[in-house]
Amino acid sequence: MELNTCSPNTIPVVSTFASPFEASPDQNDSKRKPLSLWPGMYHSPVTNALWETRSKIFERLLDPPLDAPPQSELLTKTPSESRTSILYNFSTDYILREQYRDPWNEVRIGKLLEDLDALAGTISVKYYRDIDQNTIEKKTGSLVCDHCSDIDSMTRPLYLVTASVDKMVLKKPISVDTDLKMVGAVIWVGFSSIEIQLDVIQPANGSSASESVALTANFIFVARDYKTGKAAPVNRLCPETEAEKLFYEAAEARNNLRKRKTVGDKKEIENGGVNRLEELLAEGRIFCDMPALADRDTILLRDTHLENSLICQPQQRNIHGRIFGGFLMLRAFELAFSTAYAFAGLMPSFLEVDHVNFLRPVDVGDFLRFKSCVLYTEHENTDQPLINVEVVAHVTRPEQRSSEVSNRFYFTFTVRPEAKATNTQFRIRKVVPATEEEARRVLERMDADHLQSIKYTNK
Repeated sequence: MELNTCSPNTIPVVSTFASPFEASPDQNDSKRKPLSLWPGMYHSPVTNALWETRSKIFERLLDPPLDAPPQSELLTKTPSESRTSILYNFSTDYILREQYRDPWNEVRIGKLLEDLDALAGTISVKYYRDIDQNTIEKKTGSLVCDHCSDIDSMTRPLYLVTASVDKMVLKKPISVDTDLKMVGAVIWVGFSSIEIQLDVIQPANGSSASESVALTANFIFVARDYKTGKAAPVNRLCPETEAEKLFYEAAEARNNLRKRKTVGDKKEIENGGVNRLEELLAEGRIFCDMPALADRDTILLRDTHLENSLICQPQQRNIHGRIFGGFLMLRAFELAFSTAYAFAGLMPSFLEVDHVNFLRPVDVGDFLRFKSCVLYTEHENTDQPLINVEVVAHVTRPEQRSSEVSNRFYFTFTVRPEAKATNTQFRIRKVVPATEEEARRVLERMDADHLQSIKYTNK
């Protein structure tokens, strides 16, 4: 099934690219793109297409006017101005299809995470007045709108960083044989924050618009002054349609809930959760002190651990020279998937990502370690038991004997129905902590999951 390709804001994607270092076809301009703007061909073709669009912007920012004054006048924009889409021609482009195929003839979720992060970044980034929009349209086939654009090109630029992924939910399997569309827009702004909602759409025959949405994701970006690094104000947002107003109100409510998560709230949760903490630890102590008497349907949290590590390579960087957040999500997802697989003993099925925190940037050359575990399981619903996996990324510096957390990821999986049908003895084991630190992590995650379900109940 083919999707409409006529939208003026649709970025076409092809499976191969011309060399970014070849000379410009314009004989009057023999310049080649700066090396820093081309992170190589490691990433997906969609991510590369988005970065090619953004590189037109950052060519101007190689030597930003840091001494120029900051933006003084904020603009008022609408969600429709930022709406951008990506089209995947899976039905006709065999090479593109093979780049995204997983073993079950579905789209590889890890590659999609890269593209989601790249699209969210493209939507949030700013265009400047002196950018030749006709050149961008000619290069990408579309005009990508922004939400941080400053009419006065002589003001000091801002830069935007991914603060978090608030929620990502897979609503149905995504086939790799059918055309796919990814659409995103700004739905809410604060003083320096921007929330972007992305939908992955794959219509089936006779399906309604809502049924065609296969995945939804919400990214939050924060603006920083290019010179001071401090929070900088972003343009205002004025929702126009009823749907846009509902999205804005829901995002505003989520933002207020995040602000209310103060230290006092955490103490209240801790005080009220003493009994829950003791209950969790009681089962863990049996495993540690009397393993022969432990419940065979229970396993210690520490026994679900998996880990891998890597040196961050130049091919994994983004156009800012830092390690691409989408790459980190891809690696975290694939480790989480392996953890769920080894734990369940059957092929897992991805359901959602809960609030990814980007705590610090990761640089080329960093020694990065990913550590995963199954935090807890929910098996009351035998048709769809849940496996909640935590992945923590650490930037390790052996010379300094230090290790810092750069990212925390929380994934939820179930088991593929077809895999479960072939194993009538299948069961999901209960995971219990052995230490108070582990028990607190489990309770904090359970409470956070509960808060997330409340935040998105009326979405």
